[in-house]
Amino acid sequence: MFQAGSISKPLAAMAALRLVQDGKIALDSDINTYLTSWKFPSDPIAGGKPITLRELLTHTAGTTVHGFPGYASKEPVPTLVQVLNGEKPANTPAIRTEQPPMKEWKYSGGGFTIMQQALLDVTHEGFPKLLHDSVLAPIGMTRSTYEQPLPESLRDNAATPFRGDGKPVPGGAHTYPEMAAAGMWTTPTDLAKYAIEVERSLEGKSNHVLNADMTRQMVTPGMGHWGLGLEIGGANASPYFSHRGANEGFRNIFAAYEKTGDGAVVMTNGDNGGQLGDEIMHAIAAEYNWPDWRPEVRTTIQVDPKILASYVGTYQLAPNFNLVVTLENGQLVTQATGQPKFPVYAETETKFFPVVFPAELEFVKDDKGAVSAVVLHQGGHDMRAHRK
Repeated sequence: MFQAGSISKPLAAMAALRLVQDGKIALDSDINTYLTSWKFPSDPIAGGKPITLRELLTHTAGTTVHGFPGYASKEPVPTLVQVLNGEKPANTPAIRTEQPPMKEWKYSGGGFTIMQQALLDVTHEGFPKLLHDSVLAPIGMTRSTYEQPLPESLRDNAATPFRGDGKPVPGGAHTYPEMAAAGMWTTPTDLAKYAIEVERSLEGKSNHVLNADMTRQMVTPGMGHWGLGLEIGGANASPYFSHRGANEGFRNIFAAYEKTGDGAVVMTNGDNGGQLGDEIMHAIAAEYNWPDWRPEVRTTIQVDPKILASYVGTYQLAPNFNLVVTLENGQLVTQATGQPKFPVYAETETKFFPVVFPAELEFVKDDKGAVSAVVLHQGGHDMRAHRK
């Protein structure tokens, strides 16, 4: 069993949509209608607009907190309300309004944490039980759970997480009270069962959790090419749904095509596993003639070292989430908060790319010619990070 990281989100979204299908919660109502043990505070930034379940699931609610680092084995673990309010021992800021709802797409694990609290308040059930009964068990995912930390009885079957230097994460896997955003333990086979369920549900052939209409809503892309808990890619004639996941010592990826039944799941127990996962996905795409995910051939150029030096600095992608750019032995290197370093290579004087995952960095200058920001182009999204 591996920690799924953010791949916890699509299955949590499926549980929420089952409640929508059953008439217990609505996609487009004020989420505070369903929150009883905690309320999302109003903020002038929102312009009086409430946030909805649909916006939380599509990362368009304008909420803060990109992701969560979890809690080491000997650290105190906060309650969900403490996480929502950013109160100790929570190690992330309060989840609040950052911009008006539907202004733009911006990934927010914080939004899924609000959703988790809403589901708890509506069902009056523990989150692991809710997900087991409504999603995992119906699909036949017998080696999956949202229990945090993992029960002692299951730990002999769990992968040990490793840092990028090959050393185990001290104390083992972190604990994630933010279960909807990052709390699932699962296996590649179980995740494949989920992907197959979605593919077959769209055809009306297997509707163990959602009917065909609700499943179609889940994979319909909106702002930022995002469905309800899933990233949607590919051409209109052959769309796919996918998600990545990254917890401390775990890196995972899956993708599945809606119409052909093709798909793949890669789970790794190392901070550098994302590189391996992408290589495997590229190889599968090439071998099975997928229209997407194939290796991309790019040409590099030499850039004046003085220009490279001008890009060195810290760029803020989100609160508590930075991209640090350094110059090491003449090579431009990037490192996002909580992630390993990656060298990037010049395609033009301002555009750079890593080779270990599909993305592009574009440095932006202000009116005076000084580098003021970098734009991260990844997965069809453009995320601007201002220089600190």
